[in-house]
Parts: sequence; C-alpha cells; structure tokens
Amino acid sequence: MKEKLLELQKNSYVPISSFPVSACVITKNKKEFFGVNVEDASTRAGTCAERSAIFNAITAGVKKGQFQEIHVMTSSKKIGMPCFVCRQMISELFEKDAKIYCYDKSGNSEVHTVEELCPYPFGEDDLK
Repeated sequence: MKEKLLELQKNSYVPISSFPVSACVITKNKKEFFGVNVEDASTRAGTCAERSAIFNAITAGVKKGQFQEIHVMTSSKKIGMPCFVCRQMISELFEKDAKIYCYDKSGNSEVHTVEELCPYPFGEDDLK
C-alpha cells in the first residue's frame, strides 16, 4: 500500500501548499478506492485526499457500514492525521473499530481506530 500511496501523490493538485496527500479506502469486500488532495486559489473549494477517496467509493455504490479501513500518506517527514472535516466524514461512514492507517513520506506509520481519532462524534442521532 505504501508504494501505491507514494506514487499516487504525483496526481495531487497542490499549487498553494505544495503538500501532496494521498489516500485509499478499502471496503469490506476488499475493493480499493483512491484519492488525492485538490486545491484551488480560493483555498475553500478544494478537498482532502481522504474525502476524495471516500467520495470515489460512494460514487461507485459503497454504502455506510461497508468501509473497512482507510490509508493516508502525507508528503511530510511527520506522520499526518486526517483533518477534522475528514474525521467527521470517516466517523459517519466507518464503524468505530475501523482502522485508520497514517503514513509519513518514508512509509513510517501509526494505526488508530475511528473511535480513537473521533472520541465524541457528531452524527445522525444529534440531528433529531
């Protein structure tokens, strides 16, 4: 997975930050969906790699509860974590014990569960 994510970073569009990020969502039936971060000059209309991968999976028909894990690689020497917007999306679609694999550019990694990174999620029940 590390090699795929590193290669995928070449597809990021990051004219503002020069900070490529890549991600891969794996479903329970082992299908892989990839994403990269995409920026624009307004800095508000872009998207993160994690959500890009999730959106690709949803576009292909993957439903809530069918996600197994997500892998995220930054182009930094530091292991990067999903931003809070991505954590919100992950907490809504993945089960609490789903794994989030986070890598630095050298492939060093940490693994966390959704519950560890999102201990107090805001979800559907909060809208009632």
